[in-house]
Amino acid sequence: MVIAQYTYNIRISLRDGQVMEGKKWITSPLEIAEEISKSLASKALIAEVSGTLWDMARPLERDCELKIFTFEDNKGRDTFWYSSAHILGQALEAKYGCKLCIGPCTTKEEGFYYDAYYGSLGLNDEHLKKIESEAEKAVKAKQCFERIEVSMEQALEIFSDNKFKASSAYWRGNKDRESLQRVYGISYPDKKLLQAYIKQQEEAKKYDHRLLGKSQELIFCHPYSPGSWFFTPNGARIYKKLMQFMENEYLERGYQEVITPNIFKMDLFEKSKHAGHYKQNMFLLEIEKEEYGLKPMNCPGHCEEFRHRPRSYRELPLRMAEFGDDAHIFCRESQLKDELKGVLDFIKYTYDIFGLSFDVELSTRPESYHGERATWDKAEAILTEALNEFGKPWQINEGDGAFYGPKIDFGVCNALKKKFQCATIQLDF
Repeated sequence: MVIAQYTYNIRISLRDGQVMEGKKWITSPLEIAEEISKSLASKALIAEVSGTLWDMARPLERDCELKIFTFEDNKGRDTFWYSSAHILGQALEAKYGCKLCIGPCTTKEEGFYYDAYYGSLGLNDEHLKKIESEAEKAVKAKQCFERIEVSMEQALEIFSDNKFKASSAYWRGNKDRESLQRVYGISYPDKKLLQAYIKQQEEAKKYDHRLLGKSQELIFCHPYSPGSWFFTPNGARIYKKLMQFMENEYLERGYQEVITPNIFKMDLFEKSKHAGHYKQNMFLLEIEKEEYGLKPMNCPGHCEEFRHRPRSYRELPLRMAEFGDDAHIFCRESQLKDELKGVLDFIKYTYDIFGLSFDVELSTRPESYHGERATWDKAEAILTEALNEFGKPWQINEGDGAFYGPKIDFGVCNALKKKFQCATIQLDF
């Protein structure tokens, strides 16, 4: 009686514009997927309901916009690997009684991991085999993922014996904390995909830059500058050739090279609003009682290049390039379409030259955005049109835009199938 009293029809809008009817608190995304096709229902991993990720079996609560994701989508893939991380966590607890910490998908790469505290136990290859066997047992048992809602008090009680889950102490980033160990994993919904991944990993070892750099005397690292490369004469020749390639392309495509300072007073980054987002990760120093910072990007410097003298609209578009980070194009709104087309072509041409495959995402308005919503909507619509004309498959990465503008992100994979976020086209009005 209670269910009947509060159940009524709701409207469910799909991405293709189709509108379906359902019952509040009864109809689930899985049922909608089954109505669309059995194939979609069998592949569906996660839904998005009016912008919120939603379990496939969880009943819908009101009129909504519904999107369904499979392993072919970033959100579906991340969900599959995040779920796999939970299975890994169960195996770790069951086998070694460890204290679980965090276990997410790796988002920008393939797979997932779990950090945990094992006391005095040090994991080795034999332990990993046993962990894999334990995880396989959990998968074969076909245990269900169930969503439960609990209060903060109940959650603290559930995790009361695990300070990594329940403690208010700040343990992340604390060098004096207990030593955690990380276990990585990879999983696929299809055995063929897993076998292809294993084969690809074996083949890719031949192209590991760390091995090639040493064997061909190109690059090396040293503890005096961790994370930085020393280029030998062989490596420097390649480096210079790459720079010459870019310089030729700049000239061919109408870019003008500039050189801006590497260090600025923090006043500039306060003015540009970058300080509030990047200061904690910047290298800062004090000179004559004034705070300076190494630039994290070229944007403010290029804006100063543009505004150092009066400009005429006849100078636009002004394409400004600088080695080290990025280029900027100052143009009229009427020139946007052609400029975006040109930049997309530049990026594709460069990646094609080196045989690099890439994924494309449109990163939209984040929660902490600057400017007017209408301006953001306009900018996102312009980028959407440009991507549709570009002709390559692309996805939306909701909420991952920069604080002052939406952007098109290019994810490039190396020979080890590790993805790097490389080129970015950002639109700022």
